[in-house]
Amino acid sequence: MDSTLPPRVLVIGLDPYRVPGPWDPEPVAKAIEAGLARFTEHGVGVETCLIGLDGSDDVEAVLGNALRAHQWECVTVGGGLRHSDDQVELLEQVINLIRLHAPDAAIAFNATPATTYDAAARWIE
Repeated sequence: MDSTLPPRVLVIGLDPYRVPGPWDPEPVAKAIEAGLARFTEHGVGVETCLIGLDGSDDVEAVLGNALRAHQWECVTVGGGLRHSDDQVELLEQVINLIRLHAPDAAIAFNATPATTYDAAARWIE
């Protein structure tokens, strides 16, 4: 990631390495990385805030710090937070933290890690 680009988009999602279960997080991590590369290709600054489901994060503190770090044009919420009925309360917490700490930012939702740029681009271009 080119650190000279001004951050404009914050991507919030699940850290695939900290989602419990018998599964291989590597393909998801690579898909996230590939999806984020599209921001650089388009000259758009991006930062991520990936949270774990392993109980190691104080979600309010981690997200609050990320959301207050910059003036975001758009905050994109990843599909992992939305596609699980078990995570409804976490999704509500994320959306309300965005409203609290980044009230001027558009909120976008991706379908897959590959569509993260497309989701944000609907609001920043």
